[in-house]
Amino acid sequence: MNTYPFHDEYTLAETAEKLGKQALSLGLIPSFLVRHFPDSRQYYIPNEEESEPLTPEQAYLRFKKLLEKST
Repeated sequence: MNTYPFHDEYTLAETAEKLGKQALSLGLIPSFLVRHFPDSRQYYIPNEEESEPLTPEQAYLRFKKLLEKST
């Protein structure tokens, strides 16, 4: 059985941010920005084709995919 590093929306957002920091340290992305709101977060990856904000779910999947490609 797979165990996931998140259990709710808050831990999913925290995990997405950690993956973003890993992608940044590996040079896979030039930078990223997290906008914190009282009830949610938005993630931006500059210089991407899409300039729309990402939800925590979308950011998690994007960062996870980038990290998997790099290994």
